[in-house]
Amino acid sequence: MPLDRDSLLMSDVSSPAHHLARFLVAQEDEKAHGDEAAMIPALHAVEKLRVPLSKLSGVEGYRSLLSRALTLAKARAASLGALEAGLDGSLLVSNTAPSEMNGDDSAGGTEDGVILLSEMLGLLISFIGEALTLQLLRAVWPDATPEHMNIQHKERLR
Repeated sequence: MPLDRDSLLMSDVSSPAHHLARFLVAQEDEKAHGDEAAMIPALHAVEKLRVPLSKLSGVEGYRSLLSRALTLAKARAASLGALEAGLDGSLLVSNTAPSEMNGDDSAGGTEDGVILLSEMLGLLISFIGEALTLQLLRAVWPDATPEHMNIQHKERLR
């Protein structure tokens, strides 16, 4: 029997990508200062992935990954509608709805950013596997470990 959309959305919070996204957001939140404090930690994490993933897949490959992640995330969090992928793979915020994009848990806030980052990591895990995804992430966040993906998955990654 195929899963319905609601079942898929509910199961996502226990996925390795979601666990990892929460860890990366916490890391970015701890490092935020000055002008960076105004940027949602999850969106900052997405932007930090641009360089290493562009080296792996090229700018167009990274832009495709980001565009697909945005499409999936927007289906789950309408406030992300203000975001789009730039031609260079950068994450752009539309000028029409800047007030929706803030750092709290309101619409467009931290939780919606986690959804975007989780979708992006989920796609990456699907394409290159958990172990290689974690290896790429360690180039940006050296403290990332298999445990941050989910305790059930750590044995497969060692």
